[in-house]
Amino acid sequence: MFLENTVNHTHKFGWIEVICGSMFSGKTEELIRRLKRAQFAKQKVEIFKPAIDTRYADEMVVSHDENEIRCSPVPASANITLLANDIDVVGIDEAQFFDDEIVNVCNDLANRGVRVIVAGLDMDFQGKPFGPMPALMATAEYVTKVHAICTRTGNLAHYSHRKVSGDDLVMLGEVQEYEPLSRAAYYQVIQEEKWLKTQAEKNE
Repeated sequence: MFLENTVNHTHKFGWIEVICGSMFSGKTEELIRRLKRAQFAKQKVEIFKPAIDTRYADEMVVSHDENEIRCSPVPASANITLLANDIDVVGIDEAQFFDDEIVNVCNDLANRGVRVIVAGLDMDFQGKPFGPMPALMATAEYVTKVHAICTRTGNLAHYSHRKVSGDDLVMLGEVQEYEPLSRAAYYQVIQEEKWLKTQAEKNE
C-alpha cells in the first residue's frame, strides 16, 4: 500500500509518484483518490491531462467508475510548467500521451518542492513500453502498478488488448475497443491473430 511521504524537513522538497497499469486497472481512480486527499488537506492542487483526451469531458479527469475531478487540458507538457505556479501538488493523467519532455517537466516540478502524481498506461496495445512512461517510472520515487482482471481467465491482467483493427498507437477507447488480458491470454490472442493474418494473406 502506498503511503505519502510524511518526513518533515526544514527545506521543502518534492517527489514523483507514478501509478501505472493496463486499461481498466484503476489508475485514474487511484490518481483522483490521492488528489482529493490533498485537496481535503487544503493543499494547492492542479491537475492536467492531454488535450486529446475528450472521452468524458474536456475539463475533467474521469475514471471508468465515473469518479471525477476538475483539470486543465493542455496540448503539450511544456504548458504544465507555465500553469503550475505556487502549487503544492500536481496531478497528471494519461501521461503516456504526452511528449518526452514530460519527464523533465515532472523532475523540474519535484525539484521545486512539488509533489507530482502521474498516472498512465505502462504498455501500449502491442505490449511495448508506452511513450515517456518507462523514463517516468525510472526517475520516480514511488511506482504503484495496479492490475485489472482478465476478461478471459479471471486472473490479474496487465495487457491492454485492442479488439478493433488499426495500427495507430493513439486510439482512445473503452470496453468496445479494448479488453484487459493476462499474459497467457494476451499471448494466445496474439498467436491467433497472427495465424488469421497469415491465412488471409494466403487467400489473397
